[in-house]
Amino acid sequence: MFTGIIEAVGTVAALQSKGGDLRLRVRSGKLPLAEVKLGDSIATNGVCLTVVDLPGDGYWADVSRETLAYSTLGQLQVGQSLNLERAMAADGRFDGHIVSGHCDGVGSIASIARDARSVRVQIDAPTELARYIAHKGSICVDGVSLTVNKVEGRRFDLNIVPHTAAETIISGYRSGDTVNLEVDVVARYLERLLTAGAEHTVDGADGGADSAGGGLTLAKLADNGFLKAK
Repeated sequence: MFTGIIEAVGTVAALQSKGGDLRLRVRSGKLPLAEVKLGDSIATNGVCLTVVDLPGDGYWADVSRETLAYSTLGQLQVGQSLNLERAMAADGRFDGHIVSGHCDGVGSIASIARDARSVRVQIDAPTELARYIAHKGSICVDGVSLTVNKVEGRRFDLNIVPHTAAETIISGYRSGDTVNLEVDVVARYLERLLTAGAEHTVDGADGGADSAGGGLTLAKLADNGFLKAK
């Protein structure tokens, strides 16, 4: 598990095609590697990758076809910058939000504009992910935990403060660039709870069929403050 707080900016050192997937070498910059060992996870532009070799100045990782299909890692070029974060330690501080490193899809930078000392970034999400993105909710963009400021259809706005811009690859974004998106995991589980009753049934106490998810409804969520009243 990760938090979306970037520890270092690394660079792509090498790309090797391996039987239809990819092996990636990353120079890790200031990322502390003293306690990193083979088999550990490092979020690389928001994608959880397993360390398979440690050459000293970074790490090698394998990128599967599944990951290539749902992320931008297949578009990487040697020399390109990457956001890096080691997996969260059990005794660490939780400063961002719950990030799994399992990329949900690829978004596109629609516009970038100055907003006082910050930068306002608009991103178009894939249509199938738009329903998980909420005003003032959390989203992970290339591994960075960010707060959604505005949502219109599948487009959402982010406000990037100077520190975040300086410590991540966001300062180099341009309109049309593609980015890795991971939606808030809570939204996914909530959707699953709401839809499970329509997909599965279990035997009730009286021997009749009852909905497995029947205990959770939109009305109950509203009654307990999880939904805004209209």
